[in-house]
Amino acid sequence: MGLGSENIPSTTKLSGPHGVCTEETHITQKAPFIIVEDTAPNTVEHAAPERPTWGRRLEFVLASVGYAVGLGNVWRFPYLCYRSGGGAFLVPYFLMLFLCGIPLLFMEFAIGQYTRLGPVHALAKICPLFKGVGIATVVISFVLCTYYNVLMSWALYYFFNSFQAHLPWQSCNNTWNAVGNCSTGFPGNATHLQSASQQYFDHRLLEITNGIEEAGGIRWELFGLLILAWAIVYLCIFKGVKSTGKVVYFTVTFPYFMLIALLINNVQLPGAKDGILYFLKPNWNKLLEVQVWVNAAAQIFNSIGIGFGSMISMASYNKFNNNILRDTLIVSLANSATSILAGFVIFSAIGYMAHIHNLPVDNIATDGPGLVFVVYPEVFSTMPLPQVWAPLFFFMLLCLGLDSQFAMVEVAVTSIMDGFGPKFLRVLKRHEIIVLCVCLTGFLLGIPHITKGGIYVFQLMDHYTAVVSLMFLAFFEVIAVCWVFGTRRLTIMIQRMLGKAPNIYFRSCWMVVSPMLVLCILISCMVQYTPARYGNTYTYPLWAEVVGWGISLVSIVWIPLGALHEICRNKGSLLQRIKAAVTPAIQLDPAETPEPGVGFTTLL
Repeated sequence: MGLGSENIPSTTKLSGPHGVCTEETHITQKAPFIIVEDTAPNTVEHAAPERPTWGRRLEFVLASVGYAVGLGNVWRFPYLCYRSGGGAFLVPYFLMLFLCGIPLLFMEFAIGQYTRLGPVHALAKICPLFKGVGIATVVISFVLCTYYNVLMSWALYYFFNSFQAHLPWQSCNNTWNAVGNCSTGFPGNATHLQSASQQYFDHRLLEITNGIEEAGGIRWELFGLLILAWAIVYLCIFKGVKSTGKVVYFTVTFPYFMLIALLINNVQLPGAKDGILYFLKPNWNKLLEVQVWVNAAAQIFNSIGIGFGSMISMASYNKFNNNILRDTLIVSLANSATSILAGFVIFSAIGYMAHIHNLPVDNIATDGPGLVFVVYPEVFSTMPLPQVWAPLFFFMLLCLGLDSQFAMVEVAVTSIMDGFGPKFLRVLKRHEIIVLCVCLTGFLLGIPHITKGGIYVFQLMDHYTAVVSLMFLAFFEVIAVCWVFGTRRLTIMIQRMLGKAPNIYFRSCWMVVSPMLVLCILISCMVQYTPARYGNTYTYPLWAEVVGWGISLVSIVWIPLGALHEICRNKGSLLQRIKAAVTPAIQLDPAETPEPGVGFTTLL
């Protein structure tokens, strides 16, 4: 799930504390107890509607795979592998997968499934001091979904324009082509020239201005397609997991059929072998560079989606004893396998283009939107039956993006329903209307990205949200769960759900390895921080940099605010307040289980 030159991700999700429970209910549901203040112990509360669950376990697995496997697997991983040592990069990549990715995904699945709450309320119960982390994950996911759908509008634009007799980005004889600097192929070292596909992207799709200072007017074609993209998202999730669970059967599996078909086609093209060798040729000296290891950890972390709250949210709709260990391994390994498969597909095509234009692979290999909206369209223009391959490819991109978009929107919906569901339903009457309000808000906030200067806004938000904010949130989430809440308590949670405790591998990773890796990534991001840029030439003005940091603070600021609020609301000395703030609200030890009817409610 990636945007720009970083992986983003580019989010679903029995209820919060509802009703008084008897001891028998506790035993049959195996649900944890949560302490709540009981001002009227003899009052019987009316139970809220039961939280929906996935229709089948396969639906949860497919939704999780669909969220993890996004555009970043196609346009970020292959280029990163190529630039970081080729086949040698797979050594740190898989090492980071097993030391960081799998343990932290297991951790998030456990939190969501045990508490059966979205990230806001789940993290508030686990570690009240860091309850702001839960709010921050929801904020960052919602900010991401406001501009992630812009990519879907681009994919739709290319999709609808792929059915023409001649693909519109094939030639330089169009009104949008600049006279004198358009090349029907890749220009190589002729820096004054642009490829026809690049000019189509810049001057036809975007109608790009000279900078963020020039917003230009709204691109009305993209405006309509953005409405269509949000309408598709709404129709797929408005019934909650019951509708999303059915949609993912297609949206998750179709990209795999498409990638395999593309690979079979591409490997038969001249030059494909050379491209694949460039992708995999190991450069073992690269392993001596610290940045390669940091890149591997960051790719794993961002690709799986740790820190966005989406995995917690989706797991909260599981049955209490669902085997999340098995699901963790399936999702993690499927994500990595897809990245490697996409690498073969992308670089076989790049090798073919290098062969046709007699250029080195270096001149064509790129990452980010340029790969799928500039390089690959150029590939299709030289292949047999381009009117077949092009629409299928862009439809595949649409499916990849929609799966990630489902999860990010659902995080916001889940958090609203967990915190304000009864109040909102009294006003809006139906769950579907709440989902509509969330989608409508996301659409309105996405409008600045479909102006003629919108690509600069897009890149600015991507840089400061997906790169800067995410690592801060991930670090504090890991600290809150692994160190403050503690590995012992996390082990008890998993033992209650699965019937057996996690092994020494998981406990060691939670206690030492994973927090240290996340800390290293965070420090590396801070030390190597560079301001946002668009392309190789455009640098943002100072005021835009300030706006970018403001965008980062929109999510980060909730962490200190949440801690301050929790300390202030507690009573006693400062030390007593802090001690209360780090005490989880979930009762885990059997000896601590409260007697029924004394002011405790269950977390279903």
